Amino acid sequence: MKQDKVIFFDTTLRDGEQCPGASMNLRQKLEVARQLEKLGVDVIEAGFPVISDGDFEAVSTIARTVKKCRVAGLARCVEKDIRAAAAAVAPAGDRARIHVFLATSPLHREFKLKKSKEEVIAMAVEGVKLAKSLVDDVEYSAEDASRTEHDFLAQVVEAVIDAGATTVNLPDTVGFTTPGEYAAMIGYMKKHVKNIDKCILSVHCHNDIGLAVANSLAAVGAGARQVEGTINGIGERAGNVAIEEVAMALTTRPEALGFAAGDVPHNLNTREIVKTSRVVARMSGLAVQRSKAIVGENAFAHSSGIHQHGILAKRETYEVIDPATVGWGETELPLTKHSGRAAVKARLEKLGHSLSAEELTQVFERFKKVGDSKKFVYDDDLASLVNDSLDTHNGVWKMVHIQFVAGDACQPTATVTLEKEGKKFTDCGIGNGPVNACFKAIDRITRTKGALVGFNVQASSCGQDAVGEVAVKVQFGDENEKPVSGKGAATDIIEASARAYLNAVNRSLTLARLNQDNA
Repeated sequence: MKQDKVIFFDTTLRDGEQCPGASMNLRQKLEVARQLEKLGVDVIEAGFPVISDGDFEAVSTIARTVKKCRVAGLARCVEKDIRAAAAAVAPAGDRARIHVFLATSPLHREFKLKKSKEEVIAMAVEGVKLAKSLVDDVEYSAEDASRTEHDFLAQVVEAVIDAGATTVNLPDTVGFTTPGEYAAMIGYMKKHVKNIDKCILSVHCHNDIGLAVANSLAAVGAGARQVEGTINGIGERAGNVAIEEVAMALTTRPEALGFAAGDVPHNLNTREIVKTSRVVARMSGLAVQRSKAIVGENAFAHSSGIHQHGILAKRETYEVIDPATVGWGETELPLTKHSGRAAVKARLEKLGHSLSAEELTQVFERFKKVGDSKKFVYDDDLASLVNDSLDTHNGVWKMVHIQFVAGDACQPTATVTLEKEGKKFTDCGIGNGPVNACFKAIDRITRTKGALVGFNVQASSCGQDAVGEVAVKVQFGDENEKPVSGKGAATDIIEASARAYLNAVNRSLTLARLNQDNA
């Protein structure tokens, strides 16, 4: 199957969301999916439909919403999983993909699957055949391929292609391999699998020893034509390969990777990269490292006098990428409290947010409140408010009022009013600081008890009056429970902290309700 361009398979909403603290609700996943479509990714892996009703709904809704990308649902080589994936991606029509996986390495065969080589091949073939009977586009992943014997892996690949797989993924699941080894594995498959031309070879790299980008590019150079990754490189452990980094390596150095000089060997609209990075960061609650390649705040910053002189003389002296090609430097005049609803809506659309009338009303109310407390509302401020408003909109409890007293000569005290199902509840809390007092007041009203295990605050834009974004991780229940993340935004950092904590409370209550429903 000849493919001259690299297909980008985005798994931000599946593998990326598995990163601790990165869970997104349905509305946030839709925002990410819409922006991924604007970016131009070829495939969106929207989730793992069988694992929960929430994941099934997310995959189904995204399959119904996006119109250009293929939409994939993940499934083990198990009938229940495959049928759930097929039902979830069905709204995508001929753009639907089922992505089945089964481990192949000796470690997984012996200790996880407890299956022989023959049984693994039989299970993989059966899974692919069932998926193929439900959709035309089937991808098979040989989990832990990089630690699998090459001769056995070749047998598996040949068998699943015969069974109907149109894409075969050979992942470096634990970030174990090196570029030379990975390229050799791809080369071995191309040489020893007789039907290899009937599929597209894919790679899926993790960054455990910092080689995800290098491994992905080595695989592309050896003939792989699909790269699976996430925006900002989010994902389990050290994360997945960052799609934006691979894309810009291909854009900047196509000739070094086997393509014609001057060719653009992918379908991404690179000018949407920075915007996409910011949408994912806000929706996932995972901040981007300042020094991260391509999308970090310092990616195109030059402090050295020698560098600054060179840049002024000719940009290419110290920059191999024009910042504008990835979406930097396209700021507009900020909004003010006098800006109307139409202006806010238009700016939100430029930022990649598509809101219903009800959601726009809620965001506009928050915008007006912020506009009263600062001179300008910048794009980043506005994006923070959108994320905060959408995230709390579907929660159990809604913040109504907050008031606190603190200082070195008094006991920090907070009074909080929350709303639930149209009824308002007010209580107060005393703590060792105003933030702690707010949290205790929220605990009293919601009858929950959370232990703060992570707290991060950052300004969304420049200036002393910037909107502050707070991200928290809260442990509810015993220490074996997975911490729940929460996010909040406001010009007052105490209010932003309270909103973030309430967001975590709402998520905890929602997860508990879903677990009861699925029990």
